Amino acid sequence: VQLQASGGGLVQAGGSLRLSCAASTQIFSHYAVAWFRQTPVKEREFVATISHSGGITRYADSVKGRFAISKDNAKNTVYLQMNSLIPEDTAVYFCAAGAYGDHERTYIFWGQGTLVTVSS
Repeated sequence: VQLQASGGGLVQAGGSLRLSCAASTQIFSHYAVAWFRQTPVKEREFVATISHSGGITRYADSVKGRFAISKDNAKNTVYLQMNSLIPEDTAVYFCAAGAYGDHERTYIFWGQGTLVTVSS
C-alpha cells in the first residue's frame, strides 16, 4: 500500500491550501486516515483524523475551526482543507492510514510528506 500526499506549497498568512492523500489501493474504506505535521524543531504532531466511514473526525486544538478533513472512498483520496493559515502551520504534512486515533503509533501506512510554508 502506498500513500501519496500532495498539495503543499507557499501561501501567505490568511490564505488556504488543500492537501490530498491518495492511496494505491482501496484501503480508505477500511482504515482511518490522519494528517500529522513536523518541523525541524518539533516532533511530529497530530493534526486531524477521519474514521474509515468518514462519519467521525477529530482535530488538534490548534487547527479546530480552520482545517477540515474529508474523504472520498470512491477516489481513494483524503483531503485536508486548510483555511486561515498562519506561519505556525508551516511544516511538512504527512498522511497515514490505520486505526482511528490521534497518536502516530495507531497508523501503519504512511505517505511521504508535502511541505506547507506560510509566509507572514
